[in-house]
Amino acid sequence: MDIDNDKIDEAVLALLWLNLATAGSAWKGFDWSAMERLHKRGLICNPVGKTKSVRFTGQGEMEGERLFRQLFGRS
Repeated sequence: MDIDNDKIDEAVLALLWLNLATAGSAWKGFDWSAMERLHKRGLICNPVGKTKSVRFTGQGEMEGERLFRQLFGRS
């Protein structure tokens, strides 16, 4: 199967934002390849390290909320 990594990254960013909005932290329990791609795009801070959460950039937080509403919100 041909996988669209952009769609995976959008879903991961949206779910990271959900964690941040509901729990106050964006837990980094997602695929490391997706996390690295989000970091390279400047949407999250470097996910490598001992902490169990990741920080958003300003752009990443806004994009995460937008994608969450788009992908998972009800009309």
